[in-house]
This record gives sequence, structure tokens and C-alpha cells, in this order.
Amino acid sequence: MNILIFGEFSGIVRDAFIGKGHNAISVDLLPTEKPGPHVQGNGLPLLECKWDMLIAHPPCTYLCNSGVCWLYKSKSSGKGWPNPVAFTKEKNEERWQQMKEGAELFKKLLDANIPKICIENPIMHKYAIEIIGRRQDQLIQPWQFGHGETKATCFWLKGLPKLLPTKIVEGRIQRLHKLPPSKDRGKLRSITYQGIADAMANQWG
Repeated sequence: MNILIFGEFSGIVRDAFIGKGHNAISVDLLPTEKPGPHVQGNGLPLLECKWDMLIAHPPCTYLCNSGVCWLYKSKSSGKGWPNPVAFTKEKNEERWQQMKEGAELFKKLLDANIPKICIENPIMHKYAIEIIGRRQDQLIQPWQFGHGETKATCFWLKGLPKLLPTKIVEGRIQRLHKLPPSKDRGKLRSITYQGIADAMANQWG
């Protein structure tokens, strides 16, 4: 199959499918971290090419449920850290616009003229779901695929079956959730676990 891996710089999913004999190429604004077929830049024009499968990891910053409160303006409690930030009922218009653009990109990927599609994102808030038109088809965890960690990952599927767990791990931690703030935190949190990539290639390839 000819497979486009949209929004991947790690090469993990791409290489899992290549290892099964498929023609897979990744595309991202960042360069690939592993040598292999990769396009650095805007991947949207590539959707017009002929593909058998699309696996996409669009940006989740403005779509995920964990950040929905930031759609509204915040105000200081005046007490400093570690007191929680208080939010008003006034919309953060810039954030809402970024959310709408992110949801429209997600919908464009989901509606692409490609027979088999998997779009990956964290649990999404209701405002993004309203734009996209439907909730996820599946929610998986790394501990179902050989990694002793928790990180809820949702799949929106078209033409593909749900991914079956391959190795249940009993000991589970929230390693990625506990990562300290850094310039690479978002990047590290976006990388697909090897066990999940292998399951995709074995079951969907």
C-alpha cells in the first residue's frame, strides 16, 4: 500500500509500515529524526495524491479537553503560584479562532478522499467535536500495547477496524503527564509509542 503519515517527525509509524513492505512516507513541518522517506513542509497538498491509507497526527493544542478552559480569558487570583488560575466567562477570541482552524484541519483530514484513514488526537472538547461532526471511534492506552504508561489516545477511523490490544501491562505510570515544562515537552508528548505503531502496521497493513 501507499501510506501517508501526516504530522510525524519521529518516523516511528512510517518505519513500522515500511518494515512490513509498504510504501510509507511521513510529512511534517519538522525534519525527520530518522533517515527515511519524508517531506518537510505543509502536507495538505499531498492529500491530493493517490493514497491507500492516511494516518494523521494533527496538532491538538487547541482541541484537547485538557485545555478547554483556556478558551476563556483568565484573571490572576493575586495569590501567586501554586494557586490555580481563575477563568472568566469572557471568550479568548484569538484562542477560539485557533481552535476553529485546528478543528477545520482535522475535519479536512478526516474527509480526505482516501479509502483508509486514522486520525489520532487526545480526548477532545465539545466545541471541537461540534465542528468535526463526530466523536472518536476508539480510545486506547499505551499499556494495552506493551508500554507501562497511561496516555489516553483517541482514533477517528474510516475504512479501518479498531486496533486490538497486543500486550497488556499491569504496572502503569503517567510519565508524559509528569514531564517538567520545557521547549521539547510538547514534542515528546506527541511521539507515537513503538508498540502502537507496530500494532497499526501488523493489523492494518
